[in-house]
Amino acid sequence: MELTILLCFAAYTVLLFLVMWLTGRRGAKGNEAFFRAGRRSPWFVVAYGMIGASLSGVTFMSVPGGVYNGAWTYMPLVFGYVLGYAAIALVLLPLYYKLNLTSIYTYLGDRFGKVSEKTGAIFFILSRLLGSALRMYLVVFVLYEFVFRAWGIPFWVPAVVFIAIILLYTFRGGIKTVVWTDMLQTTFLLLAAIVTVVAILNNLDMSLGELLKSSADKGYTRMFETDPTAPKYYWKQILSGMFITITMTGLDQDMMQKNLTCKTLRDAQKNVMTSSMLFIVVNILFLCLGAALLAYASETGFALPVNEAGTVVPDKIFPSVAFSLSGFTAVVFVLGMVAAGYSSADGTLTALTTTFCYNFLGFDKEEYKVVQGSAEKCKDNGNVSHSPALPSTPRHSRLTIRRIVHVCFALLYLLVIIAFRPFHNDSLIDTLFMIAGFTYGPLLGLYAYGLFTKRRARDSWVPVIAVLSPVASYLLNMACNRWAGFDFGFAILLVNGGITMLLLWLSSLIKKQ
Repeated sequence: MELTILLCFAAYTVLLFLVMWLTGRRGAKGNEAFFRAGRRSPWFVVAYGMIGASLSGVTFMSVPGGVYNGAWTYMPLVFGYVLGYAAIALVLLPLYYKLNLTSIYTYLGDRFGKVSEKTGAIFFILSRLLGSALRMYLVVFVLYEFVFRAWGIPFWVPAVVFIAIILLYTFRGGIKTVVWTDMLQTTFLLLAAIVTVVAILNNLDMSLGELLKSSADKGYTRMFETDPTAPKYYWKQILSGMFITITMTGLDQDMMQKNLTCKTLRDAQKNVMTSSMLFIVVNILFLCLGAALLAYASETGFALPVNEAGTVVPDKIFPSVAFSLSGFTAVVFVLGMVAAGYSSADGTLTALTTTFCYNFLGFDKEEYKVVQGSAEKCKDNGNVSHSPALPSTPRHSRLTIRRIVHVCFALLYLLVIIAFRPFHNDSLIDTLFMIAGFTYGPLLGLYAYGLFTKRRARDSWVPVIAVLSPVASYLLNMACNRWAGFDFGFAILLVNGGITMLLLWLSSLIKKQ
């Protein structure tokens, strides 16, 4: 079985490199392809591929497994996603296209100053590096537990292999390659869920309707938590889902870089709204999968995986059942996991490289033009003007710099995956969203303050504010939990963003000395 899985993994990887080769033959090349894909990506390709990029290994594993503890209470969060996508399409995308941005954090520099721009970029790098590495970690962890561990291979070996493959196929084409390979990732990720549900239904000799009715009788499909003090109270979930999407998609370079490769603003908006509708269908599929997994365990007496304390581990339910059903479902599951891991990491590495090159190394769109002829841009009737400046380094040097940055982020990504191994808890999706609530909160506050007020903020104070806001929101949540029994849950993101806006407004009231 392990050898079959390894061969299928190798075949899938070859298929990815074939897609990379085919997409790299035409159109933009070099840094223009890496950062912007020539802004010629078909919107429907981006929309379909974004499903896989949004789901990742966390949704693939934790959403079905989460049905064990939370039934379908994840679904109100998904309804909130739709509202968030609408805000992105109507507010953020027009801004990004109007300013012709490649890195979206350039907006913060235009609005507040260079310190704010770099602060926003740093918080994205921190947020995305941690979040995406955790997603990739889960993929490596499951494959290690169910495949590589039996061979006595250390955990770090599959981690190195995965990162090396992702680095190789994104090294040249960057976002241009990612847009097209994400289509492949999405297909295999969804195929794994569908095949497993069908296999369970056949094994239990049940129809989908009978499965859902049985699951509803057992409380597995309960969607709305009505206790306001509960972390997953449905109104909290809806609001949290909306702002999680705005921040983790609309204010996230990884996700928006794919959208910004569309030809026009209208195409990008169609892409986003189509993705939001598809996302509802796909998450219902994964929740049905979770119900099917529990029904299988209940009807057949299959023992759910437990940790050393005897507690069920939700993230291991899907792989355990998939491997027990048949060799075919095991192989399809592994390919789905691999697809989830690749789709999580490839865009992230490209976005991290883009952010660092643009917001810290000063790459801009003028750098893609031939140096010859640039001097004319700096002359006005024979007099040299102050702006724009000539490129300070030749094109081949910028290409080398981008490649070095790309490799460095791949190594850093690998280190985070390996370092997290001792801290893995039972449900990674909760950990992921809590991290997002604290690290994306300052970004939410900065953009909201910039878009919906006309006041300036003290640019030099922004780094301090961006650190104080998560700390203050964490302490506030602890106090509310301890003294009132109230937990903000994922809505801590709103609290964090609100505190950031308040501190930015206070900084604007203080006059410079």
